Amino acid sequence: MHNLFLSKKEIWYGQWKVHTSKSVSFFKFKEEAMNLLTNTLNQIEDLDEKTMSLTKERIDNLVKPVGSLGKLEEIAIQISGITKELYPVLKDKKIIVMSADNGVCIEGIAAAPQVVTEIQTYNIAKGVSGVGPLSALSGAEIIVVDIGINAEMNYEKIINRKIRYGTGNIAHEAAMTREEAIRGIEVGIEITNEVIKNGARLIGTGEMGIGNTTPSTAMLSVLGNYHPEEITGVGANLPLDRLSHKTAVIEKAISYNQPDKNDVLDVLSKVGSLDIAGMTGIILSCAANRVPCVIDGYISTIAAIIACKLNPKTKKYMIASHASMEKGAKAASDYLGLQPMLDMNMRLGEGSGAALAFNIIEAALLMNKNMITFEEAGIGVV
Repeated sequence: MHNLFLSKKEIWYGQWKVHTSKSVSFFKFKEEAMNLLTNTLNQIEDLDEKTMSLTKERIDNLVKPVGSLGKLEEIAIQISGITKELYPVLKDKKIIVMSADNGVCIEGIAAAPQVVTEIQTYNIAKGVSGVGPLSALSGAEIIVVDIGINAEMNYEKIINRKIRYGTGNIAHEAAMTREEAIRGIEVGIEITNEVIKNGARLIGTGEMGIGNTTPSTAMLSVLGNYHPEEITGVGANLPLDRLSHKTAVIEKAISYNQPDKNDVLDVLSKVGSLDIAGMTGIILSCAANRVPCVIDGYISTIAAIIACKLNPKTKKYMIASHASMEKGAKAASDYLGLQPMLDMNMRLGEGSGAALAFNIIEAALLMNKNMITFEEAGIGVV
């Protein structure tokens, strides 16, 4: 496993070029990172109640029984509140995929070898993995970010924002430092800020990282007071006879690191992952910029929980796409307090559920915009 302080290597942190030697001072880096995170959290506002009220009034008067289009109506009202627009148009859609490796893979908690993170990240960037055709159908662009893959990625469609070469093995050490966790969130904010600046109006979260259900479950166990055995699942097809071992590794990670459940950054840094940190930044940036954020499955929901712990208003900017089949997913959604719109027996990740939900969200907006009211139809309502 590579270390953050590798001689003769350079890692780019946004506009910062840091030569990774032990003599490097991170004082200014820490200050800037925390300032960006703090400023982003401070920018998040409540939804626009006036626009939501106007949208609800219109939808209630469309030529249909009140409430008969169910969640479509709720989505249209929510997005009006997010965008402050009665008829929002969300044509520029993106799925941002954060890719990173997890040092805990050395404990044998995943069915696939760790190198699959590298291989599949290339496939996602090429549009030939699961999220590819689903994104193409909705007209969404996939943006892939290397935030912590344990390899050098050489492909123009993969953005290099590597924090480190995979996290530490949480069964014996912290996943990362607190500063690295903050920096991971900041990378997500920076990438998403730029995407929004360039016109994105609807964004979905995605991830790739072999073994990432293990840190996800460790974090949910700590934050939600669940025993790991209640919520530990097979991830990417871990054989059932190895599930008890995965549970034991999660228990060991929590026991060793002693994360403080009242300090979400402590939990993230000690037993979390870099892809989750990056997705947390995506969600926070969306909320700060008043852009709807579509949450994918289990791993993305953990990032959503972190974002809400940092600023509870963030939840109002989220749309939960689908109910993942991963064992801990329902507990995570219940803890977050968002009901997923789809139940498709999916558990792929990559942003696949978010991409699938994009078309439904557009349908909700078209319903509001293109249907006519009873008055416009010349129909009296008794």
